[in-house]
Amino acid sequence: MDALILDAPLKTATVQSIPIPVPASNELLVRVGAIALNPVDALYTFNPLGETGRVVGSDFAGIVEALGTDVPSLNPHMRVGQRVAGFLQGACSTNERSGAFAEYLTVSHDLVWRVQDSMSLPEAASVSLCALTAAQILYYRLGLPAPFPFEGSQDSDTSASSIEPQHPLTVFIYGASTSVGLNAAQLVHLSSSTSGTPISVFGAARPSHNSKLTAAPYSYTALVDYRNPDWPAQTRALTGGKGVDIALDCISEGPSVARVASTLAPKGKMAVVRSREGKAWEAAEGTLPSEPVYGAVWEGLGERVEYQGFVVPASPRARQFAVAFYQFLSESRNESVLCPSPIRCMPGGLERVVSDGFTLLGPGTMGQRVTDREEDWMKPVSGEKIIYKLETGRGSRS
Repeated sequence: MDALILDAPLKTATVQSIPIPVPASNELLVRVGAIALNPVDALYTFNPLGETGRVVGSDFAGIVEALGTDVPSLNPHMRVGQRVAGFLQGACSTNERSGAFAEYLTVSHDLVWRVQDSMSLPEAASVSLCALTAAQILYYRLGLPAPFPFEGSQDSDTSASSIEPQHPLTVFIYGASTSVGLNAAQLVHLSSSTSGTPISVFGAARPSHNSKLTAAPYSYTALVDYRNPDWPAQTRALTGGKGVDIALDCISEGPSVARVASTLAPKGKMAVVRSREGKAWEAAEGTLPSEPVYGAVWEGLGERVEYQGFVVPASPRARQFAVAFYQFLSESRNESVLCPSPIRCMPGGLERVVSDGFTLLGPGTMGQRVTDREEDWMKPVSGEKIIYKLETGRGSRS
């Protein structure tokens, strides 16, 4: 099979032919129909952590080709031919686990979700990593009521129930048009429906996205333009000067963390999507009202992760949360629980991922992204997920 393989010395990845993997007893063999690109995929290809020879990439959607020997008893509803989606950790840490950018992959039977009939594989590929990131932040780390049960859901150490909110509860999402932001807004509304607590959602994005973001399923109450230097004050003004109860910084670069923190109410809580240790953002000691909540989405895989000197121990509880979230996504047969992010289907396949897709996403911060390519498909990315279809995935629908 063809796979996109890391070349660490050259800081790139190339398409190579490798054997089709054999699923372990608790795993599925998936024929990949579509992959979605995340900034972390480009970051750790251009700045390698893994060793040469690893398959890169995270998000995938495809069709179950074979079941491990124990899967029929572990997961009686799983079958060959089922359309599924999930993510792997491809070359994003110092471990040797394989990634998703290949014609075939193996994955644990319970770390995928069933793709609804109404959703194409390219759309499904856009969901898993960013949706789980948003769900972890809101439900697992900040303690908003979740629309599904999971272990420890009533006794989170960082429960938002301690915020003593005004009504309605106020949530601010910086980077509202990012994939994490788009999923977070939907999950906030699902929490509101579950708990009966009214929630107002404010966001920061380009005004060109406002009509989309104020409509269902995102339903933002109000938006500010992040390019306006006064957006933190404007955000506080939306709350009558009280500040927001919960803030999510879906960018977490440079001064964004400090500026988002300035929108918080006195007892408000904030989460970031990039760690302080990764040095994408800095805030001098004493300048933040409290340390932002952070956790790597990779925790959901239940494996020990190490990158940039930052160690994430294996967490059975985080894995159980991921399994519960994927079961929630799988519940409806016809209609998806979450609306997938808008997608940009790129020309070509694996052979174009580095030269086009990763080049669009850049090697690090958003300021390093390429903006001078003339091809229509190489316009700067905003409010879209980059997708590649793989011909191997017969049956994937556009």
